[in-house]
Parts: sequence; structure tokens; C-alpha cells
Amino acid sequence: MLPAYLTVTFVAAAANGSAAIANLIGHDYPKSQADRLRLSHSWIRPLGMLLALGALGLMAGIVVPVLGTVAGVGLVLYFLGALFAHLRVRDRQLTAWAVYFCLSAAALAVNVAHHGAW
Repeated sequence: MLPAYLTVTFVAAAANGSAAIANLIGHDYPKSQADRLRLSHSWIRPLGMLLALGALGLMAGIVVPVLGTVAGVGLVLYFLGALFAHLRVRDRQLTAWAVYFCLSAAALAVNVAHHGAW
């Protein structure tokens, strides 16, 4: 179980970390997504910080399991909010959302399976 846990955690943390970096440096992709979802650009950096905290929390969860669980729950809730934002504007381009949501849900699942719930 340890190799699967580590692999899923590293991949999910890397994906969310790279998305966080894109948000924090002001890359064009998060801006275009914000425009499509009719969100103010002032939300891009705070959302990037949440992604960064989630990625760091997943990594910290390797040493302190409860942090990984909390980070996984937080990322799943983050992406459920993102789904709501897409559906609110009737945006059906959900491929990227599905990848990030599934990675975050998988990281949460393997964390709970490996360490137990709390």
C-alpha cells in the first residue's frame, strides 16, 4: 500500500502545486478560466494559495497523517466549489476539473486507506 499511497500523493501534490504556481504568477490560463466562469481576477491569487496549501498539506501528510487527510478534504471541497462555478455559467468543459478532482479524491482515499481516518 505504501508505494500506491506515495505515488498518488506525489502526483496529486505536483498537479495542484503546478496549478497553484500558475495562479500565483499570473499565468494566462487561470485568467482565461476566471473570465469564462465570470470570476473577478482578484480571486485568482487567493485560490492559488488554497491550491498551494492543499499541495503542501498532502506532502506534510506523509509525516503527519491528519494534515494529509485535512488537505485532501480541503482539495475535494475546493474542486466541488469549482464544479459549482462551472455549472453556474453552464460551462460544460469539465475535463481539467475532472482530472484535478479525481487526483484530489484519490489522494484523500489512499491517505485514509493507508493511515486510517484520523
